[in-house]
Amino acid sequence: MDLSNASALVTGGAGGFGGATAKRLAQRGARVVIADVADERGEALAKEIGNGAVYVRTDIMDETAIAKAVQTATDLGPLRAAVVVHGGPPAPAPGGRTVGRDGKRLSMAHFVHSVNVFLNSAFCATSYAAEAMAKNEPLASNQRGVIINTASIAGYEGQPGQVPYAAAKGGIIGMTLTLARDLAPIGVRSMAIAPGTFFTFAYGRMSAEEAQAKWGQLVPNPKRMGDPDEYAMLAAQIVDNDFLNGTVIRLDGAQRF
Repeated sequence: MDLSNASALVTGGAGGFGGATAKRLAQRGARVVIADVADERGEALAKEIGNGAVYVRTDIMDETAIAKAVQTATDLGPLRAAVVVHGGPPAPAPGGRTVGRDGKRLSMAHFVHSVNVFLNSAFCATSYAAEAMAKNEPLASNQRGVIINTASIAGYEGQPGQVPYAAAKGGIIGMTLTLARDLAPIGVRSMAIAPGTFFTFAYGRMSAEEAQAKWGQLVPNPKRMGDPDEYAMLAAQIVDNDFLNGTVIRLDGAQRF
């Protein structure tokens, strides 16, 4: 997929995975739209990247905001790549096991929230991006665009207390091939990356050293947490390779939860 004179959209673009991916896609010539709610980081990143990159404040729980981000991308050039990687607002109710040690069940509000954040919003971004890509002039092999969603190894083997998250990420895994089949007639590819344990902004105030000491030892080889740029490298390689389609690629150093 040639990104020169084209645009790319990265939801969660000011985060660890998203920021690294935005930089990689810009290096390939894309004018990148960084869609996020982290205004300071997003604006600074757009300035750092240059090449026409713009930050668009985007609440991924708001369909109108997603539509605006996609429109911003198409205004910059034909949208050829969309990478959907984001978190979302904290749940309105505490999480935990389906039935905790106190005998109380997990709230429906928590489950619904997790699915909305990690699955429904991803489909929303995917569908808007695909609709925009369908209008592109085709490149070689009738290719108009590629969409990369973000799953998780928790979608395969979630841990206790992860039922809502695992269900949402399992949904990403389950829809990847079907999306590829849906979008094949318009020349748009569908892929997903399932990361393992990576050091991103999700670890909050924990230092890299603290996180590596606690979590890095759980990864068989290399015995460390992943670097967000390793996610970005894979995303860029997926964009480059038109024969990658309908597949979820685990990126986890052989880790199994």
